[in-house]
Order: sequence, then structure tokens, then C-alpha cells
Amino acid sequence: MTPTTHALSRRVFLAAGGSFAVGVAFGAWPPDGNAAVSTEAAGRFEPGAFIRIDPDDTITLTMPRVEMGQGTYTALSMLIAEELEVPLARVRVEHAPADPARYGNPRAGGAQLTGGSSSIRGAWEPLRVAGATARVMLVEAAALDWAVPVEDCHARDGAVIHTPTGRTLGYGRLARRAAALPLPKDVPLKPPEAFKLVGRPVRRVDAPGKVDGSARYGIDVRLPGMRFATVASSPVLGGTLRSVDAKDALAVPGVRQVVKIANAVAVVADHTWAARQGLGALKVEWDDGPSAGVSMPAITADLDRALACSKAAIALLQGDVDAAMQSGTAKVEATYHSPFLAHAALEPINCTVDCRPDACEVWVGTQAPVRARDAAARASGLPADKVTVHNFLLGGSFGRRLEADYVEQCVALAAQVQGPVQFIWTREEDIQHDAFRPVYADHFVAACDSAGRPLAVTHRVAGSSIFSRVAPARVTHGVDPDAVELGLGPYQWPAARLDYVRQEPMAGMTTGWWRGVGPTHNCFVVESFVDELAAAATADPLAYRMALLPPTSRLRNVLALVGRHGGWDRPLPSTTGGRRGRGVSVLEAWGTSLAMLAEVTVDAAGEIRVDRVVCVVDCGMVVNPDTVEAQIDGGVMFGLGAALWGEITIQDGRVLQSNFHDYRVLRLSEAPKVEVHIVPSREAPGGVGEPGTSAIFPALANAVFNATGQRLRRLPLRLAQT
Repeated sequence: MTPTTHALSRRVFLAAGGSFAVGVAFGAWPPDGNAAVSTEAAGRFEPGAFIRIDPDDTITLTMPRVEMGQGTYTALSMLIAEELEVPLARVRVEHAPADPARYGNPRAGGAQLTGGSSSIRGAWEPLRVAGATARVMLVEAAALDWAVPVEDCHARDGAVIHTPTGRTLGYGRLARRAAALPLPKDVPLKPPEAFKLVGRPVRRVDAPGKVDGSARYGIDVRLPGMRFATVASSPVLGGTLRSVDAKDALAVPGVRQVVKIANAVAVVADHTWAARQGLGALKVEWDDGPSAGVSMPAITADLDRALACSKAAIALLQGDVDAAMQSGTAKVEATYHSPFLAHAALEPINCTVDCRPDACEVWVGTQAPVRARDAAARASGLPADKVTVHNFLLGGSFGRRLEADYVEQCVALAAQVQGPVQFIWTREEDIQHDAFRPVYADHFVAACDSAGRPLAVTHRVAGSSIFSRVAPARVTHGVDPDAVELGLGPYQWPAARLDYVRQEPMAGMTTGWWRGVGPTHNCFVVESFVDELAAAATADPLAYRMALLPPTSRLRNVLALVGRHGGWDRPLPSTTGGRRGRGVSVLEAWGTSLAMLAEVTVDAAGEIRVDRVVCVVDCGMVVNPDTVEAQIDGGVMFGLGAALWGEITIQDGRVLQSNFHDYRVLRLSEAPKVEVHIVPSREAPGGVGEPGTSAIFPALANAVFNATGQRLRRLPLRLAQT
């Protein structure tokens, strides 16, 4: 394979205190060949991710993405270390500041955020180019120092070696000279067969700190003179604060202040316990607002009416659907319902703020530093350039920390407090005021021929539009692209129509992303419906899917492999503990092709136990296979908890669930064996943070049908008692 070369049109190299730094403009990747070169002499500084090499041989990567347990710090550091020819242990990581021009995500339209299984996909080429560029210039600097031909030198283990004589110079000693060199025109990248790190299992670089307790999360922030606060928001979503009697709260030892905004009140104290005690002593009256009478039956009825309405926005139309529907000899029809879901990350929402008249500092774990900065600017009334966001490791997120509502709330409250104050939401506040995964209703109709093959299929999605809130321009002709993503799956339908009806659940409720949204909901309904089509045709569900997939689809391979590894053609061993069954699903999203098989046992009481999950994943070039396995495994566990128990319900405008006793997550004793098989590939890297979660919902539901004959069309999965 011929090494790829890249013109360096949007990179900058600078000498600063003897350091050598190189960066890549992520937000504008791929580079604009007509753009002027950014150099120190020109006074322009436009990189997006930096490698810094100091004279003491310290190599620093300013990390453009955040680490929330998904392995980003390790994988992105591996890309740098691979091309720079340094041991991974030599690369240290710094959090990037809020600066979308330098740290924007090309997989997120240039926004500075971490999500959508996009970190590796967005960094794969830019970070490798940055590392390779630094290596080439360091080698050239050494050749100049020795006055030898550059082709007689090579880099290895953080040093340049003169091949004929064995002389070496460490990168730190070469940093200043390298920074003064002109930019190379073309930089070769390593071919995959030359990789030493990429593609091999590597221990996580963030693991030691998490084991010994030195890792710092937002909740660990401690500042001189810092106070602690606990918050209560309106219990009715969208409600406002009417009045507060703070007398008893202020009498609690350690309580210093009670502050309020339009829809929330906080107690500020010397320590969290005093703040909690003070909050309990407050006498608060709320104005419940327009959602006070809204409950789940009304929300569900509104969704069902949306499914039946005569007008919908067309997301996709292929073939003559009406004619094909008329030509069918059989019809299959199904309606599915998916619930609100909370994120329930282990680290509850927290934010530390020091708001002064001329500046505001925020210490927070966030997936979107710029959103956090802008929210702080709105709440404080300061310009954005007067706001500094200090980011941290995230103790889980799953999309919750893409939002900045909690930052805006905390800054607005902190503006009334002198000195730094840390706000920590209780678990109850966290669950009941989340940005919930939307509730959806979906209706399918398929016309089939006499052999059970589909002639036409229609799918209507009814639910909230997240993009209408966060990026209205993405909603075109009434279609929210996220709500309908994967709405027809990866299949070849002779004729098909996919449409969408926006139905917001209630005033005051915020809906948001939950480890992906469109795919997590649409994979469940599409793969469940395809299973229903197979059952109606009395066909094998795996073979039925294979017949619908395009001939060139990478899914054909992973589907065949999951059947082989999962023993699809072998009967399940019987058990005295209940009825056993297998189910299968496929997913093609985030640049990844995946097939999943689930094995379940259903006992006499209708309880579902997941015994085994087999997953085959083709995610293109793999950086760290350990990370891929861990992400699929973790995604399966996360999805299983939601599939079996996850549900947020509303009564009189209030969220009924409050903690892990009534919003269950999967326990260790309930976790199945998970097998992950990675398909070797030279395709571009795909994402793996969300596919495992999306594919487990239908695989599990289909397995329950195989075991019991009951088709479960509503999440969470609950069997009818017989």
C-alpha cells in the first residue's frame, strides 16, 4: 500500500519557550487547499488539536474530545503516538479549552462536542497527520544538526537516529530547531501494515488515576473559600417559583444563604449536608404552570392520534407505494411504543462557579464546552470571552452532558453568591429534571406476496423533535433527521415510505439525546417489524434478513458470522428454569455494521433473564480492540437495563421516578455473558459507543418472542400474564 500524503495548508508550528507545537484545524477537515498557511510570522493561530514537545521531552496532546469512560483519551493518544513514533506512555493529555475554531468536531458540523460515536471517525486522519508532520520535521531538524542527508535518519521511541552511525537525539533537544523549519509540503502517513500501536490491545491511559483515586471529575473540584449548594427546581416540569420562606433554612447551622431564580431555589452552606438540611427546611410555593394536569395516558393518546393523522412530513419515498400495497396478497401491520428514558449517569449533575462582576469561571464536566461557556455567558450577562470553562473527566453521560441547562441554572444562582460555590444535584433532582430520551409511537404496514416477501412498507414516526430545539436549521420540510434515522433500516424495499409527525409531549419538558436517539428507537421498531414479517412468512429470521440486504452490504458478512458464532442453527439446550429463545438484529449506523444475537430464558412468572449476547462488529480500522470490546459490552449492558426496566412516567406534570429503586439499572448479578467478535477491515473507522445499545433492544424482544410466542411491541419489555 502506498503511504497517503497530505498538503499542510491549515497547520501551524510555533516556537514558544523552546517548545515545538503542531496542530490541525479539526473544524475545517479536510483541509482547504486554497487556504493560506497559518504561521507564527503571519500572526495567525488556527489549529484545532495540538502536539506540544517541550525541551524536557514532555509530549502533550491537547485533547479535542472528552473522556466519559469510552476510551477516547487512549485511542486519540494512540493515533498521535503511532505517527510520532513515541511510546504511548510518553503522551500526556490536557483538556482543550472552549474554542470551536481550533477544536471543532468535523463529524458534528464543526461544533466542539463529544458524541455520536464520532471521536475516532473525526480524529483518525487529522491527528495522524499532526503526528506525522511533527515526526518529519523532527527528523529534518536532526539531519540539519548532524549535517547529514535526511534520508539517513529515522525516528523511533521519541528520538531521531542516524542510521549509519547509530547517533541519537531526543525530541526535546530538537524541539526549538524543528519549530523554526518551514512547513513540509507533503507528509506521508504510515500504511496499516507498518502500525506498531494502532490495531493492538492497549491498556487505558486513564485507568491508573481511576484506580488510585487521583483522577479528577467535576464533582471533585475544591477551591479556596468554596461553599456548597443544593438545588430544588419546580417539581412540575415547566413550573415556576411563587414564594420562598427561608427563615427555618437559615437557622440550620452552616447555612449561609438562600438564592433563587424563576424556576429554582438553592441553599448555600459550608458543606453539602448543611445545604441538604437547609433545603429540607425551606417552605416553598410553586406555580405549577400549564403542564400540571398532564399524565402518561394523555401523552400516549396524543402520539396515537399523531399516527392516525392525515398529514405527515415525508422523509423518504421510493417506488409506487400505493400500487404495491394494492398488489399484495397479505398485509402485516404493527404499532410500537418507546418510553421516556433518563440518563442516570453515576456522577450526578454538578457545576462549580465563581461569578465575579468582570469574569466568570466554571468548573464542570461537559461534552460540549462551548455550549457550557455560552450558557454561562447568558446567565451571567457577561460576554463569552469573559467566561472560562475548566473541563474534567465525566463520570458517565450518555448524552446528558451535551446539554447546558444545569450550567445556566448554576451560574444564574451563583451570580448571587460571593466566591466560588459548588452545586450538586441530588439523584432525585438528576432523574426528575433530566433531558429525557423522547417517547415515540411508530406504525408499520407491509404488503407481502404469496411467499411472504415484502412488496411495500410504510413507517410513520411520531415523537418529539430534538433538532427543533438545538439546531432548527437541520429540520427541513417538517422532518427531524434524527427522529427518522434508520427508519427503514438497511434493507432493500421494492417500495417504501417513511414519514414523520412531530408531537411534543408537554410544556416545560426537555427531550434530548440518549446514547443516540434515532437509531436506539428505530433499530428496535424496524428490527422487530422485520422479525414479524419473517414470522408471518414462516421463514427463518436470519435468512429472511439476509434476503432483504443489498448484495454489497457489509451486514451480510456480520449477520452470517453472528449466526455461526451464536450457534443459530443449533437448538438451545433445554432448562427446567423456563422457556428459552434466541433473537437476532442488525444495525448499520455511525459508520459501523453490526449483528447481534441474544439468548434468553423466561420463567413461569414471566421474568426475563438474558443468558448470552453474541455480537459481530465491522467498525472498519480498529485503533484499540480492547476499547471496541468494552464499548460494545458496556452498550449492551446499558441497553439491557433500559429494555427490561427503563421508563420515565409522568403524572400531573411530575416525573414519578426518583432514584435507582424505581428507575432500575442492570445489576452485576443480572449481566449476561457477552461475546464480541471484531471483523478485520481496512475501511475507514466507524463508531462503537452507541451501536451496542441500539441493537440489543430488538435482539432481546425477538428472543422473547422465540421463547414464548408473545410479540412485545412496547418498551420496557413486559410479558402478559397467562
